[in-house]
This record gives sequence, structure tokens and C-alpha cells, in this order.
Amino acid sequence: MGKRIHVKKLGERIYLMDDAGEATGYLVVGEEKALVIDTMIGWEDVNEVVKGITTLPIMVVNTHGHCDHIYGNVYFEEAYLHPDDFELAQEHSNFPEFADLCNKYGMKMPPFKPILDGEVIDLGGATLDVIHLPGHTKGGICLLYREERVLFTGDGINCHIWMQLEESLTISELADNLEKLMYVKEKADKILHGHAQDYEDISLLTELYLGAKELIECPECIEQDEDYIWFGGVDKKHIYGPKKNAICYKVGKI
Repeated sequence: MGKRIHVKKLGERIYLMDDAGEATGYLVVGEEKALVIDTMIGWEDVNEVVKGITTLPIMVVNTHGHCDHIYGNVYFEEAYLHPDDFELAQEHSNFPEFADLCNKYGMKMPPFKPILDGEVIDLGGATLDVIHLPGHTKGGICLLYREERVLFTGDGINCHIWMQLEESLTISELADNLEKLMYVKEKADKILHGHAQDYEDISLLTELYLGAKELIECPECIEQDEDYIWFGGVDKKHIYGPKKNAICYKVGKI
């Protein structure tokens, strides 16, 4: 379908896969098997890209159920996802444009297998802990790569988080769940999120939490915040912190 995925090696075992600037997936290569974290848009065979890097058996984990993180699953036999996002992933898999393309090319989404909070992925010399982080979606997860002190966050923690979606939790729920995650700052130094081009500092976790709290505790912000125009309509965008990061949100879901 075309060459879109640019691979960047970030460390001895970590590869960033940038899908034409639209989404980011990752490959972690252990001694016994390899892990693909999110499969991106699906226009290029991410399985073939990965096989160009490693010949080890491959496990696929989706951080959440949105189309720009799961469509490349069609190149694999199975993928893991938190069950709270099964329904969302099915909905996105049924989008007519994607379904028509799958029919055209004789492809289909493989079955999702459940992955839960507290599970451990052992790749051999590379160990990742599964952490449930509801917020952007109900079934969002992070993966903590112990040895390299890296937290893979999907879209659950990033510099421009979408919380205006129907499937997103309230800003208050996001803040509560981020607060529960603060212990990770003792275990990780860096973040790799679902639209990154490189590492973000772990301080992004605290900054997002403080930005959410600021929005919760500032009723006048709703009037002050600028409109955010996206394909789903017009909502609001709250700019926070020294780096001018953004929380996009829906009025009434604070």
C-alpha cells in the first residue's frame, strides 16, 4: 500500500516507528521475543517493517482502541488490548472506509486478546508492566519498561491530549487517575507517547495532572479558553504549563 513508516532507533532495544507523522508505534526487542506497541494507520505492512529489524517472535499490544493505533493489526495474527476498549476498537474497525479497504485487499482485523492491569510482559532481558490508565479512553494502558525506565503511554499522556471524545472520561476522572500514577516517577525517567518523535521527560505526567487540576479549579477558564475545531465539531482547548501543552475538552465533561 506504500512506504510511510520511518524507523528511528532510540536505544539498544527501542525503535520508534513514525507513520507519516500521523501516529507513532514502537518496537521493543528482547532476547527471546519482540513487542510491537501500537500498529498505527495500516497503510504500510508494519509486520514487514518489524521483520526487517528482528526475526524474533512478535507480540502486539495496543495502548487503546482508536483507529490510528490499531489498523495495522491486520498484518498480524492477534493483538492484545484492555477489554474496556474492545467495544471501541470494534466500532473503529467497522468504519466504512476501513472495512471497504479490508474487503478490497482481502484482509481482516485479527482477534483481540485481553491484557489487564498488573500483567507483566517478559521479552527476555526486557520487562514491561501493564498499567491501566482510563482517561483518553476507558481501556487505555501504559507500559512501563523497567530496565530502560521508559513509560509508553499511547494517547493517555501526551502534549496535546484529546478528552473531548464521547468515549473519553471527565477531566476530573483523568486527574484522579493521573494522581494514582505518580508512583511511576520513581520508576521511569522518560515517556514515549502515541504521537511522539522522540522521548519526553517524565515530568509530562505531572504537568498534565496540574493542567487538568487547573482546568477543574478554574470555572472562568471555560470562558477564557479558545475554541477547538476538529472533525467532530467545536469544543474547547485549555493551554497549560511552560511548554504550552493542551487539553482538548468538552464543556460539561469537567
